[in-house]
Amino acid sequence: MTKQELLKEPIKHIDIKKHNVVPMIDEMNEMAFQARNLSRAARIFNMMQEEKECGIYLTLAGSLISAGLKQVVTDLVQNNMVDCIVSTGANIVDQDFFEALGFKHYKGSQFADDTMLRELMIDRIYDTYIDEEELRICDEVIGKIADSLQHRPYSSREFILEMGRYLDDNNQYAESRKDSIVWNCFKKGIPIFVPAFSDCSAGFGMVHHQYHNPDSHVSIDSAKDFLEITKLKIHNPESGIFMIGGGVPKNFVQDIVVATEILNLDCPMHKYAVQITVADERDGALSGSTLKEASSWGKVDVINEQMVFAEATIAMPLIAGYAYHKGAYKNRSEKRFNDVLVKTTVEV
Repeated sequence: MTKQELLKEPIKHIDIKKHNVVPMIDEMNEMAFQARNLSRAARIFNMMQEEKECGIYLTLAGSLISAGLKQVVTDLVQNNMVDCIVSTGANIVDQDFFEALGFKHYKGSQFADDTMLRELMIDRIYDTYIDEEELRICDEVIGKIADSLQHRPYSSREFILEMGRYLDDNNQYAESRKDSIVWNCFKKGIPIFVPAFSDCSAGFGMVHHQYHNPDSHVSIDSAKDFLEITKLKIHNPESGIFMIGGGVPKNFVQDIVVATEILNLDCPMHKYAVQITVADERDGALSGSTLKEASSWGKVDVINEQMVFAEATIAMPLIAGYAYHKGAYKNRSEKRFNDVLVKTTVEV
């Protein structure tokens, strides 16, 4: 098959606004196993929406945007249902920013001949394809953004803000940026943190930038990331987390509570926490460690927490859709945490 034949059916992003899942999820509370867990998780996420002062953190791990969940995240952003995002680099750069530049992910097959795909410069994520040649254009744009900035250390949040500005300044992306997480967060003042920023296409762009600017260049300061998100917890002590997957984003946002203790400020533990994961807790790995375990570290309160052992493309639209159609978010206003970090200094 030719490359054109393989890259012909784009992945479509599910729209939670079209499907009122509230009655079904309420009935799932009368079932057992993960159906009941998911129903309780949906109610807890809705409780976060009902509490106006609650700062809501969304964490993203795994290949979510390429799988069709971009519109779910964008709907949460546009409706003030989340106030801060912590993610892997792939979701934000290789997938969301990539699509904002006008590229697509395509339906593929997990049974494909990977040697053939390599020869055609097609990358595979399970049953999804990406054009490697287009991905390299995305890398180049990241390098171009780095070249345009003052040469100094940046938090990942600061750099992603410039990615949003790049999309905003270039009207050639007016159509493709509409549903972009990066661009919508830029407009809504919602910070995006990617603690492992170089572990994605951004890394290739930064390598190119630093290789050609060895003595003076842009770099990413991971400690600044940690300080900035800790400042948000200090600024807005009441908080909840909606975690998709685990990994670095999960631990990063939970650790900010401990960071406030180190600063002798003792902000409260995260009041609400929901995690969707397929990972197992038995090996002690981070992605499957339970929220009750996190309580032993002083990170998450055990009263309103719920693990959902389910695959994200199934569970996330249901939980997000439940809260959307319940409508409590309509009483929430923009927190614009980016403005807090850009314009003010939080004393510590």
